[in-house]
Amino acid sequence: MSEPRGDSRRSFLTGGLVGAAAGITGASAAGVFSRPGRAAVHGGGRKRVSWRLASSFPKTLPAIYGTAELLAERVAAMTDGAFTIRCHQANELVPAGQVMDAVEKGSAEVGQTAGYYYTGKDPALAFDTCVPFGLTARQQDAWLERAGGRELLREVYRDFGIRNYTCGNTGAQMGGWFREPIATARDLKGLRMRIPGLGGKVMDRLGVSVQMLAAGDIYPALERGAIDATEWVGPFDDERLGFHEIASNYYYPGWWEPGPSLSFMVSQRAFDALPPDYQAIFEAAVTAAAPTMLQRYDRENPAALQRLLHKGVQLRPFSEDILRAAREASSSLLDDEAAKDKRYRRILAHWRAFQRDSVRWASTNELAYANFIARG
Repeated sequence: MSEPRGDSRRSFLTGGLVGAAAGITGASAAGVFSRPGRAAVHGGGRKRVSWRLASSFPKTLPAIYGTAELLAERVAAMTDGAFTIRCHQANELVPAGQVMDAVEKGSAEVGQTAGYYYTGKDPALAFDTCVPFGLTARQQDAWLERAGGRELLREVYRDFGIRNYTCGNTGAQMGGWFREPIATARDLKGLRMRIPGLGGKVMDRLGVSVQMLAAGDIYPALERGAIDATEWVGPFDDERLGFHEIASNYYYPGWWEPGPSLSFMVSQRAFDALPPDYQAIFEAAVTAAAPTMLQRYDRENPAALQRLLHKGVQLRPFSEDILRAAREASSSLLDDEAAKDKRYRRILAHWRAFQRDSVRWASTNELAYANFIARG
């Protein structure tokens, strides 16, 4: 999203511009593409702008990739086809793990990816997605958009010439697929697992051999025995990727990703070159597209989980021993990173203060309701 802004501007963007988009449904983007990143005059008096979007995700994951397509549709509709964004799935324009690099170098004007894929550039980028034992989807959104998190992370992205926006949230993820059951933290030692971000670093501290693989590479790695376990998102995506065909033990919760937000990373240079109304339109389109990701997962995951269970998947909770060991390792990891860098330390302190207050409120009210409802 954009810098923290007043309610009046948000109302204008989401009400006025998105309303305008609804009135232009059916507007065609056909024939409006010019050379990438170049602007020309549109027949209706608007400037023609063509952007490329590089995604870290394949089209076969519609809840995620569909958000990028929806962004492009809204932008085209609100400009009568003058501002177009051509979406490229993972490995089509650039490799899945190089989307941020592509935006930084100008190979793409916007990327759809996850900040925590690029912690090698700056460890603080993890907070743009999530950290282990962190915030839920609602809490993450509130921290980023209302509590100052976005402003803090803009400082980090500025070093790379990038402007970041939330492109959606998957909600609490599952703990992943394991060939063999695991009962204690000792069972993790020597395990080969695909897991990115800080979750991977925590697993590394617990003795796991951590692998980084893009979505399309996970199934073959499981199939040939190169990895023993993997995590991805949750039932809807995991079923489509077929992990249950090889590893039948499905663990929960995904303590490393309790509410991860994905990102639209925009070239600051390309954004600054847009006319002011196109800048506002792009931000309005992001505001409209981002919530659809979680809505779709909340609709699809329950039915997908039931299908998986009918196929013989064994649903298993992580033991208290594993959860406690992982939380201790996670807290230590965050403290170690904070000791190295002043900016990281400032972001972590801000984030922890928000989590403390947010958890206190949620555990007072919503947790009591959820526990009662869950008992039936």
